[in-house]
Amino acid sequence: MLGIVGTIPIEDFPVTTGIVLLEGDCIVMGDNRISVHRGTPAMIAAAIETLKYKNKTNPFCYLVGDIGNGKGCRRLYKELEDNIAKTSFKTLALHYFQPDVDLFKKVIREIDKMPKRPVLVADAGFMYVAKMAGDASFFDLFTPDAGELAYLADEKAPHPFYTRGFILHEDNQVPDLIQRAYQHNNAAKYLLVKGEKDYVANKDGILEIIDNPVEEILEPIGGTGDTLTGIVSALICSGMDIKTASAKAALVNRLAGFYAKPTPATQIYEIIKEIPRALGEVFKDK
Repeated sequence: MLGIVGTIPIEDFPVTTGIVLLEGDCIVMGDNRISVHRGTPAMIAAAIETLKYKNKTNPFCYLVGDIGNGKGCRRLYKELEDNIAKTSFKTLALHYFQPDVDLFKKVIREIDKMPKRPVLVADAGFMYVAKMAGDASFFDLFTPDAGELAYLADEKAPHPFYTRGFILHEDNQVPDLIQRAYQHNNAAKYLLVKGEKDYVANKDGILEIIDNPVEEILEPIGGTGDTLTGIVSALICSGMDIKTASAKAALVNRLAGFYAKPTPATQIYEIIKEIPRALGEVFKDK
């Protein structure tokens, strides 16, 4: 089963766990209905569509409300510390958290105690704390964009805010940033870097480049990185190896955006609705 951990921007939403459903443009968890805009709900919705296509069970999720002050995240760290070692997820995908190195280290110690270690996926937000803690290599896959990759490439930056200017400079191309990240042990075993071109890489270098179809209008639409992380996590959970899942997920995400015929007003759910069609194209449904 796929486990997903993340936050939603609702201050009084308590730590809530369980199987999540997708009904229209809302994810449903017990009596809670949460609109799919971006962030963790978009990631979950994309994962659900992908798991459904693969005839797999919907994800089991750990959610909490947090509006940026970290209170909810601290409660969710505690929930994971107390209970994650008792689970048996095949894949565990962690979305954005407020960075807290001490609490993070307690959680990964508990993950290490799981009966069978799951494949660990961290989106750009959660990879920040992994890098801060010096534990990037504990993870199997990070899913940054090029700007977020620059933080991994800066071995001296303690926080993304302090990424040095020369590393952020546009002349630093993605392959160079990937090489720097691995050189300083600041990357997961695999990277799936989203951008004008999508890159799949590991310590040996670039493995795949996915650059079609191209929809330039997608770049300012919030949530496409979240959908990519949801798709790739679900494909890995379905039994696909990380390299193949990453390349296929990047193509599915691009096709879903293409089929949505996006405009500047397009919402992420309109793209998520096209994921089944994109999966059928990539996996050559008749």
